[in-house]
Amino acid sequence: MIRIENLYKSFGKVKVLDGINLDLSPGKITVVLGPNGSGKTTLVKSILGLVVPDKGNIYVGEQHINGEWKYRDQISYLPQIARFPDNLTVKELISMIQDVRKDNAINNGLMDTYKLSPYLNKKLKNLSGGTRQKVNVVLFFMYNTPVLIMDEPTAGLDPTSLIKLKDRIIKEKESGKSVLLTTHIIPLVEEIADEIIFLLEGKIYYKGSWKELAKLKGELGLERTIAKILEEKQNA
Repeated sequence: MIRIENLYKSFGKVKVLDGINLDLSPGKITVVLGPNGSGKTTLVKSILGLVVPDKGNIYVGEQHINGEWKYRDQISYLPQIARFPDNLTVKELISMIQDVRKDNAINNGLMDTYKLSPYLNKKLKNLSGGTRQKVNVVLFFMYNTPVLIMDEPTAGLDPTSLIKLKDRIIKEKESGKSVLLTTHIIPLVEEIADEIIFLLEGKIYYKGSWKELAKLKGELGLERTIAKILEEKQNA
C-alpha cells in the first residue's frame, strides 16, 4: 500500500534519511524502531507530506504523493501529541473533524469502549492527559481508511485502555489495512508487530521479524537485542 524508493532527507549538514527503501503491505503491522535522531519521525512526516524529501519517491497506493494532498484521505494519523483548541468541548471537536474531513464517519464503537460519553460536553482543557488520548484514539479510528499511521499511540493510556487499543489495532490489521507505528514500548512491539524496521543514522539496519533479529544477536527478547545493537554501534 505504501512504497518508498531511495528516500533522502537532510537538515543542513545533518543527513536524517539516507537512501530508505520500503514496502508496507496491506494486512501487516510494521513498527519503526531506532534511537532518537535515527530518522523515525522524519520518515513518518515524509509519508504524510509534512516533510519534503531531498530525493526519492513515495507512493500511497499507486499515487505518487509529490505535490499532492488528496492521497491523505486514505490515511488516518495519530500523533504522539494531538494539539486541538483547549476551549472546544469533546463534542465540538468531533463535529469540527467531521466538517473538515467531509467523508462519512463510521460508528467505531470506541466512545462506549472508552466510556467517553460523560465527557462530551467537557472542554479539552479540563480533561486529563489519558482522557484526551482516548478522545484522540476515537478520532483516529473514525474513518475507514486503508492506511493507519501512529506515532507513540500509547502515551497517557492506562493498562486497560492500552489492551483495548492493541486489540483494535490487530482487528484493523486483520481487515486488510496497512498499519505503521513508532513506539518505545517494547512489549507492545513483541506482541503485535509483524515486522520491524530498525533505523540507525538514517539507514535501515534491519527489516524483518523481531524474533529473527534477536536470534541473530543471540538474545531472547527485543529490549536486550536493541541494547546490544546500540552498544555495538558505540564501540564500533
